[in-house]
Amino acid sequence: MSTDQGRERQTIRCLVAKVGLDGHDRGAHVIARAFRDAGFEVIYSGLHKSPDEIVQAAVQEDVDVLGISILSGAHNTLVPKIMSGLEEYGAASDTLVIVGGIVPEEDRSELKELGVAEIFGPGATMEETIEYVREHTEHR
Repeated sequence: MSTDQGRERQTIRCLVAKVGLDGHDRGAHVIARAFRDAGFEVIYSGLHKSPDEIVQAAVQEDVDVLGISILSGAHNTLVPKIMSGLEEYGAASDTLVIVGGIVPEEDRSELKELGVAEIFGPGATMEETIEYVREHTEHR
């Protein structure tokens, strides 16, 4: 039985989330597949989810990682709502939150101050994203 428990703890549970009205989900599908191929357990939110729906899914699924894919430019509105919701449920400290998509350099520090661990923009490789998740979920 201890082998099964050890295996469970090693599996990284990820929610790949599309929030807001952003209908561009190719990147989210690509990262979800890459995470799955890397051995992560992946849940995909589907399109057009509200920040509250994303928070509810992250909490209910007890995910280790919440990957928010956003290309709409609404990151300064939607991501803070998600971070606030995670705080309300006491899930912010044990959920690694990463953002992928188009986030201007001048907006990144504010998102990180809110608790976003890392932001992966255009040009980020699947390998670096997977490695980042592996390295930063071990001690959570």
